[in-house]
Amino acid sequence: MTSGAQFDLNYLGSDSIPGVSARRGAAFAEAAGVCLESQGHPHGVEIQVSGHIVGSYSVDWPPITDDSRSSWNDDQEATEDGAMGVAILLMKRESRYSAIKRSRKGTGIDYWLGDDSDVPFQRKARMEVSGIRRGNSRQINARVKQKLNQTKASDSDCGNLPAYVIVVEFGTPRAEVRKR
Repeated sequence: MTSGAQFDLNYLGSDSIPGVSARRGAAFAEAAGVCLESQGHPHGVEIQVSGHIVGSYSVDWPPITDDSRSSWNDDQEATEDGAMGVAILLMKRESRYSAIKRSRKGTGIDYWLGDDSDVPFQRKARMEVSGIRRGNSRQINARVKQKLNQTKASDSDCGNLPAYVIVVEFGTPRAEVRKR
């Protein structure tokens, strides 16, 4: 269990994740910051992570401006992209996997995961992510169950590769990580 560790979303914009461009990563980080600030959270708020990964992380994000809030005015898009940033960084930090390639629509997953040290990159796991701006445990568990079922769509394409579902809730904030 990691407790009180620093979780800096700015890292997403560093071009250090092979399947996420620096610009896309920075956008994920900004979206997460907009979501966290919309819930009244200050920099350094602790996000609680439970399930397959357990920990507590002090979160930092890029400065949020009026332009940031205007750019992310669609709550659903901001919540989904913000959750994606949190999930990608969480897997990078706390598992042996990194996001290596965005999946196409209809596959039941968001990203293929692999090991940074493998060149060329090999698919080793799958990741499906969902975000909730403000929710309770019942809503989070229902979303986890829905997303676990959704990952079955990619079973025939990948054999026995593990599937990770990460649901990020920004109100508390917290994240639930499940593996199937």
